[in-house]
Amino acid sequence: MQALESLLARLEALVARAETLLPVPAAPPDWSAVAYRWRGQLDPVRHPHKIRLADLKGVDPQKAAIERNTRQFVAGKPANNVLLTGSRGTGKSSLVKGVLNKFAKQGLRLIEVDRDDLVNLPAIIELVAGRPERFIVFCDDLSFEASEPGYKALKSALDGSIAGAPENLLIYATSNRRHLMPERMAENLEATHADDGEIHPGETTEEKISLSERFGLWLSFYPFDQDHYLDICVHWLHQFGVDAQSALAARQEALQWALQRGSRSGRVAWQFARDYAGRHAAK
Repeated sequence: MQALESLLARLEALVARAETLLPVPAAPPDWSAVAYRWRGQLDPVRHPHKIRLADLKGVDPQKAAIERNTRQFVAGKPANNVLLTGSRGTGKSSLVKGVLNKFAKQGLRLIEVDRDDLVNLPAIIELVAGRPERFIVFCDDLSFEASEPGYKALKSALDGSIAGAPENLLIYATSNRRHLMPERMAENLEATHADDGEIHPGETTEEKISLSERFGLWLSFYPFDQDHYLDICVHWLHQFGVDAQSALAARQEALQWALQRGSRSGRVAWQFARDYAGRHAAK
């Protein structure tokens, strides 16, 4: 009897030591937040970047399309996954943040997922399925190689998995590449010519197109011309408290700023306005 009690005590001690080596169960998400980052779990973003759609200039057609799609989604109506592609600094990411700011009070939530974490999309989908909120998984500045696991996970989540996507989740992604993957000259050699003169892309090109085609809504962004760039500069100068006369006088400086940066974009205009307003602010 004494030997049995000794054995049980040793077993209890062994189990206790083993339990300390087990991973601690993740705490349930804080569903009161409006924005999250995926870091192996949903970490709430306490101070999300709040930007108004009205502050985004020069992208009115794209703004109207993503706002309409998101309004449908929040209302429980059919809506599409969205791919925003094109020139850098033209407002792709800001539009996604803008729709969150506009529709957060109606139950919209945003989950930012890095490219390397896209392999966890099935876990994220399972976590939010059945929740009353409407979730957008936001993948910013995407670019893949075909062999990356995140590429395959995104394809399956968009359309291709045996499990259907929950009705309360969409994926919004931004990229400088139309098809999210690098395109090489050698791929053109894979194309074949049919007897009727049609050109059929090779397998490599078809594979790249197959990912972007799974997004139902494509929004393309282009470099701003000089007038659009200056209009955005003036808008942000006003937002930073610069009076109308000073804002108009700053146009030449704004052009020089863009020339130094080698780009006329909304981001460059915002950066110029911050610099100008900071230098000329009343002490």
